[in-house]
Amino acid sequence: MLIRDYKDLVVWQKAMDLVVEVYSLAKKLPKEETFVLSDQLRRAAVSIPSNIAEGNSRSSTKDYIRFLFIARGSTAEIETQLQICVRVNYFADSDIDSALNLCAELGKMLNVLIAKLTKRVEGN
Repeated sequence: MLIRDYKDLVVWQKAMDLVVEVYSLAKKLPKEETFVLSDQLRRAAVSIPSNIAEGNSRSSTKDYIRFLFIARGSTAEIETQLQICVRVNYFADSDIDSALNLCAELGKMLNVLIAKLTKRVEGN
């Protein structure tokens, strides 16, 4: 498959799927969490495909890698926030399984992409 821009990247497409999943979960949080966990979850989710897109659109591979690291950090942020939701009894473990699986998959995909781009930068 020819990759013309970031929208062709499977990692970006999966990140968009996670956004949808997180927004669905955030809607189920209590109203008092609208400006705390709900907002944080949505921001972290949106930042993943946004950083993949922005990094891909940068002029240097080093910049791209930096944005991919930020995206990877946001996956860990979402995982943590979802675990908080379980610990404070907003969700059951089963409620967040799909989102956590997407986070794990995205983390692996981002690691592979970062490694490939790093090899390119280092000339290996």
